[in-house]
Amino acid sequence: MEWLYDLFFEQTALQAVIILSLIISSGLGLGKLHICGISLGVTFVFFMGILAGHLGFAIDPQMLTYAESFGLVLFVYALGLQVGPGFFSSLQQGGYKLNMLGLGVILLGTIMAVTLTAITPISMPDMVGILCGATTNTPALGAAQQTLKQLGESTSGAALSCAVTYPLGVVGVILAIIAVKKLFVRPSDMEQHEHEDPNHTYIATFQVHNPAIYNKSIHDLVHISTIKFVISRLWRNGQVSIPTSEKILKEHDRLLVITTEKDVQALTILFGEQEKKDWNKEDIDWNAIDSELISKHIVISRPEINGKKLGSLRLRNTYGINISRVLRSGVQLLATPELVLQLGDRLTVVGEAAAIKNVEKVLGNTVKTLKDPNLASIFIGIVLGLIVGSIPIAIPGISSPVKLGLAGGPIIAGIVIGSYGPRLHLVTYTTRSASLMLRGIGLSLYLACLGLDSGAHFFDTVMRPEGALWIGIGFLITFIPVVIMALVALRLCKMDFGNTCGMLCGSMANPMALNYANDIIPNDNPAISYATVYPLGMFIRVIIAQLILMIFL
Repeated sequence: MEWLYDLFFEQTALQAVIILSLIISSGLGLGKLHICGISLGVTFVFFMGILAGHLGFAIDPQMLTYAESFGLVLFVYALGLQVGPGFFSSLQQGGYKLNMLGLGVILLGTIMAVTLTAITPISMPDMVGILCGATTNTPALGAAQQTLKQLGESTSGAALSCAVTYPLGVVGVILAIIAVKKLFVRPSDMEQHEHEDPNHTYIATFQVHNPAIYNKSIHDLVHISTIKFVISRLWRNGQVSIPTSEKILKEHDRLLVITTEKDVQALTILFGEQEKKDWNKEDIDWNAIDSELISKHIVISRPEINGKKLGSLRLRNTYGINISRVLRSGVQLLATPELVLQLGDRLTVVGEAAAIKNVEKVLGNTVKTLKDPNLASIFIGIVLGLIVGSIPIAIPGISSPVKLGLAGGPIIAGIVIGSYGPRLHLVTYTTRSASLMLRGIGLSLYLACLGLDSGAHFFDTVMRPEGALWIGIGFLITFIPVVIMALVALRLCKMDFGNTCGMLCGSMANPMALNYANDIIPNDNPAISYATVYPLGMFIRVIIAQLILMIFL
């Protein structure tokens, strides 16, 4: 039986794979359990790693460092790619207020952490670990560990304090939401307020009764108007057509227009009259509206189209069709000529059947080809991210240059490539399942190694007085900023409770709390606000974790 003992305890490459695989598989299995409606999900891998380390399991230190670093890089880069397309747009219009409130949560927690370091015996590396655990932010912990290595400091304290405070960091946000709901929420706060989305399309019909636009072409109308809109169909004398840019508008023309809801009133003034029919119901059969035209969804699968502007394809004038909407990552976009197309976009095309078949040949519409992940671009992006993370950045007042490291560099590269890659004709599209797999493998590896490294001293620390102090401070850093900013959002900013909960969960990077908010709130406002706040909040926390250590050590 000696071979069996060696298989689990002799530090070889085979033993490292077996130990990490057992930690990850058992952690993912137990993570599916729900206790009081709360599930830890992949985070349970972290605690299984702690248990394995406590029981005496260990792997070669160099292998542990490699697996932890590679897992962190995979996770944060894939995360950056996911949030990249919506990162910069989330800072605009309605997202601006949500992100400012989210930043308030982050700054309050950071100020508390720095202040408590000055009045308690807790060292700054340990306090940064507490801050990461209290906000359940593993990318920030990874960034902090990289900074500590650059400074020649031990990383074990930060990892251990994060592990100790993480559980209450998960539960603390939920407890704060419960407290706010019980003590401060009014019935009016539970009413759904429309979430502002500048990309959400709206369909309406107008009749041309404005003499100022009689006998003008659609091309002229687009150029004299500052409003973005697409005319999908034109009815004249009982006949329907797909209007080209040269189409001349006449009195009494009926126009089916795709725009945004906030621009409907302005378009009513422009065209003359809006009809009352509601075209935004999901059960409308567009092919039954008229017998001459059909509506079909076409997926862009040809790499040559990636990064091109919709107007440059000249599909409307060449084929006599119209593209009314573009669906990208679950968000409907207005099909303006300036829209930069991406691989995987789903276009709503209106026209005659023969014309639509020709457009299919141009765009591809072969979903099967999209199932193969673009691995080359992923690894190129990782290399670029590591290069960015290695660049020394001199900051006045800090003795050593700051480096973004394994966490900061790849996440910035992922965000930039995810947002602007198609403009450079870089294919960044990957299927949702492939993206989740990449993130899942990376995060699982990182959490397993992190827990295994911390486990040897975890339970001893919890039972000591400083362990109890860490847990108490971590809970305060979780609970107090959430409650304060919830009151600011509800009373000063007049937000509804659903959007407030989503903002709080996103700023704390806490999907478990979001699941709870979704259960108690009937609409999808929490999820929308979470997605709006999460990218910037996660990025800011990564940078703050590094800056605190660079400034105060």
